[in-house]
Amino acid sequence: MDSTGHPDRRALLAGGLAVATVALAGCSSSSAAPSATASPTSSASPQARPTTPAAAFTRLMDGNKRWVSGDLHHPDRDPDRRELVAQTQEPFGSILSCIDSRVPPELLFDTGLGDLYVMRTGGEAVGPVVTGSVEYGPMTSGTPLVVVLGHQRCGAIKAAYESIRDGKPLPGNLEAIVKALRPAYEQAVREGGTDPVETMARAQVRLTAADLRSNQDLAPLVGKGALAVVGAYYSLDTGKVEVLAGAPS
Repeated sequence: MDSTGHPDRRALLAGGLAVATVALAGCSSSSAAPSATASPTSSASPQARPTTPAAAFTRLMDGNKRWVSGDLHHPDRDPDRRELVAQTQEPFGSILSCIDSRVPPELLFDTGLGDLYVMRTGGEAVGPVVTGSVEYGPMTSGTPLVVVLGHQRCGAIKAAYESIRDGKPLPGNLEAIVKALRPAYEQAVREGGTDPVETMARAQVRLTAADLRSNQDLAPLVGKGALAVVGAYYSLDTGKVEVLAGAPS
């Protein structure tokens, strides 16, 4: 992102973090206590927030395994959790995914309220506002994991691929999505293959994750091991999330 205005923004973010820290410290133990009448699908006690990239990644992938098998825990989805996070939040992961109605990150990772920051754009297209939104968690609340999540049969990727291939611009602001996805199209053309749309979808994930990983604000966090940026791909057929790049060790 452009460095113009960073001192003001960082001061604002630092101030917001300080306020959040004070608010969190002020929460009484009684507000976090689970209700004796919690529903069967709620968490009897909230899970501890993962604080490392590896632990956050494991939490997400374990949740996806439950999604695939149907053995869902539905964690942190009750009134007690709502009350606990009402004043402050500390999500352990940030997900940049597509707007597709079949790819809701909170469900396919079997997470709960306050667990994830979620940004959704057509084909995971990025721009300054989206990148700033991804930066928010790691830079203000120490969120240790970012996942760029593409998916099978992405309509935005297909539309952009056909638009560029045929030289036919899409209407309205859809053309902005096409422009953002052009690098992935060009990489897919270079790679070839029998299904260029799927190749382009995977290329978009890898390119976006690499750009975020080398981002001037996120790269220092990645460098010292406080943040991992993972590229992943979701199968509509199986429900499984496949890791493409950047899994923390």
